[in-house]
Amino acid sequence: MVDVKEALLSVLPTIRLPRAGDRVHKDECAFSLHTPESDGGLFICMNTFLGFGRPYVEKHYNKTGQRAFLHLKRTPKPKTDDSSSNTGDPPRKKPTRLAIGMEGGFDMCDEQCEYEEEVKLIILPEFLEIQRDGLLGLPEMVRDRVSSAIDAILAADSASRKQEVQAWDGEVRQVSKHAFNLQQLEGAPRIPPCGWKCSVCDLRENLWLNMTDGAIFCGRRYFDGSGGNNHAVQHYRETGYPLAVKLGTITPDGADVYSYDEDDMVLDPNLAEHLSHFGIDMMKMQKTDKTMTELEIDMNQRIGEWELIQESGVQLQPLYGPGYTGIRNLGNSCYLNSTMQVVFSISAFQRKYVEQMDQIFHKAPTDPTQDFSTQVAKLGQGLLSGEYSKPASEKEGEEQKGLQDGIAPRMFKALIGKGHPEFSTNRQQDAQEFFLHFINMVERNCRSTSNPNEVFRFLVEEKIKCLVSQKVKYTQRVEYILQLPVPMEAALNKEELVAYEQARQQAEQDHRPLPELVRARIPFTSCLEAFAAPEQLDEFWSAALQAKSTALKTSRFASFPDYLVFQIKKFTFGVDWVPKKLDVSIDVPEELDLSQFRGGGLQGDEEELPDVAPPLVTPDEPKGSLGFYGNDDDDSYCSPHFSSPTSPMLDESVVTQLVEMGFPSEACRKAVYYTGNSGAEAAMTWVMSHMDDPDFAHPLVLSGVSAPPSVPVGGDPPSEEHIATIISMGFSHEQAVRALRSTSNSLERAVDWIFSHIDDLDAEAAMDLSEGRSVAESVSESLPAAGPRVKDGNGRYELFAFVSHMGTSTMCGHYVCHIKKNGRWVIYNDQKVCASEKPPKDLGYIYFYQRVQS
Repeated sequence: MVDVKEALLSVLPTIRLPRAGDRVHKDECAFSLHTPESDGGLFICMNTFLGFGRPYVEKHYNKTGQRAFLHLKRTPKPKTDDSSSNTGDPPRKKPTRLAIGMEGGFDMCDEQCEYEEEVKLIILPEFLEIQRDGLLGLPEMVRDRVSSAIDAILAADSASRKQEVQAWDGEVRQVSKHAFNLQQLEGAPRIPPCGWKCSVCDLRENLWLNMTDGAIFCGRRYFDGSGGNNHAVQHYRETGYPLAVKLGTITPDGADVYSYDEDDMVLDPNLAEHLSHFGIDMMKMQKTDKTMTELEIDMNQRIGEWELIQESGVQLQPLYGPGYTGIRNLGNSCYLNSTMQVVFSISAFQRKYVEQMDQIFHKAPTDPTQDFSTQVAKLGQGLLSGEYSKPASEKEGEEQKGLQDGIAPRMFKALIGKGHPEFSTNRQQDAQEFFLHFINMVERNCRSTSNPNEVFRFLVEEKIKCLVSQKVKYTQRVEYILQLPVPMEAALNKEELVAYEQARQQAEQDHRPLPELVRARIPFTSCLEAFAAPEQLDEFWSAALQAKSTALKTSRFASFPDYLVFQIKKFTFGVDWVPKKLDVSIDVPEELDLSQFRGGGLQGDEEELPDVAPPLVTPDEPKGSLGFYGNDDDDSYCSPHFSSPTSPMLDESVVTQLVEMGFPSEACRKAVYYTGNSGAEAAMTWVMSHMDDPDFAHPLVLSGVSAPPSVPVGGDPPSEEHIATIISMGFSHEQAVRALRSTSNSLERAVDWIFSHIDDLDAEAAMDLSEGRSVAESVSESLPAAGPRVKDGNGRYELFAFVSHMGTSTMCGHYVCHIKKNGRWVIYNDQKVCASEKPPKDLGYIYFYQRVQS
């Protein structure tokens, strides 16, 4: 029999109180997706504050010798009907604020019901249990120290919540730039306190009063068909009158004010004065309609419900077991959920992370919560094991039928989003951007080991043909996803679309309900043909002519990967640069043969363009003297970064055009340079594809031109732990030190720096080796000089998964995915996993094709 007092005294020196900077992992196991609600609860080390499920707590003890653990077990209380309950317990609060992690906002703690919490102290290896009241017989000093540690751990914020940008407030509004000089027309109408209707369609809800002329119109139509008929925004387009207030929301505390010019909800400090112009006394007004915040909250609460996604009219069969595990929505995280479900349906990622999980865990650093491979392996095991794929308790009610308990990968979400301006937040994100971000993280962490990304990696061959000299230039680039344009002119139902548009316009004129939506039906082959179609470059710099000419650019596949990923470019920009979504139906085939789109490289009858850089402007050379660009009076090249003898000629009109769109000037200059002065569209494409580059806004530095020194001399030496982390990615000790010194010893910035300078490092490594320097003196042998490995095979594919998006923008709405498993389609909608009856393949956003083996 182990003596309690003796056991406590033996572990007392190891028990710590959490200090500032300590991460307390009390909601998720470091190596599994066990939580305090799981069977066996969670064991929290009272020295390292890492959490462990029952299978891993002994391993932590064997590895570290830590014996004292706080055991946390939560059991849900029986759920009662709020309307009939007489227990005195308050009903679950509805959100009243469009916010996350703030008072009145959406609750991120998954408290669908209340929990009974059991807390006790556990001493290993005997698993000696000590209840809180069992401390009473101990010496006061021992009792106070242990009790203080327990209280501090329970009171501390959990690590994953602290790492997220948790307090997202969607109601933060700025004062409108029109608030203090708003024009209000004389002779404006007097607005009655009630009985309003739209001046065009007689709609009596969602009404907006224009605060310049007093006209009343209905609001916008929402993506689900509700709302108004867009007459208020049409009035703004006709008049330019910017501010409108939503009738029914006016109270003594304020009202909903929208600025069409600023395209956002705004504040109007002079609202009372502006309303009095129309005879409205806001001090006497009462709320009669939902505010925009309340409407958005309602939409967010409905968006996860089964009836609002595709296949809503079909009774779907829930699925459980290995490979059918749902993922809880952790706050607009459906983009992550859908992407990772597809990724772990691919055998290469299963082999890399799940089958090698034990080796990954064994090599994990002291803090496995910050190790990418550990957290990815943990997520994959959670999805594939079937351990968490069980029906939710009956207490959830009929509306939750088919819902799983599922998994809540908070640790993974916090880690993969750490330091990222978007993925660290609880805002909705683009699933395609997250997919590429995940691919980038895998690349960083697989420098010296097998890389599952190889199944996605392929080469695109670009051919540019100068139409004057008839000479050609071939280049290749690495891609992981192919973006396909949507050629609206290829619609198969043009007559039906014309009839629908005429009926829609007539319905709006007659103030009748709009006809049922008709989508343009675009063949998938037309999207592929649009990708492969020749693109004319009107201002191409021809090295053969040493002047500008016209060229044709064509794109082909230089290789075919095992898995080919397509993104349908449904989200585009209008002429006013306002994002919009193309509501189209794509006829996506189950099987695909892309052999005709394979490139062949330089042909026997083709002659290559000379490999000559564009001309350089020198201080002694008038900018117009070259005869093909600029004029003698043009001084637009006098930028401090472009006044040296080696500064390139740039089409400054294109640079200015991009800068006016809000992009950094140096990024715009690089875009124009790297696209060879080939026009605004090509430069814009370069900008959009390089926005996430760490050196995106850095000045252009040409090869052979000295760059400003980036490695500071002196300063604190880099952390050995940070050096070890970078070395674990496959880099040498010298490269790790250089990266850290270049970024003031910031690990996150150092990783970005080293990957943005990878070509220079590889070139230096090759030079060092050619000069006889040893590998230890230069660079590790794991650095490939020939670029990333690219697989190739036949071009025949079969559709195996697709991700769909609902909503008007990638920044809002909802994502689900469909995956073909064992010959049938399965729909994954966060925690709901069901057999799909009518997979909406024509409405997908990202498509995943698998190669068909011969």
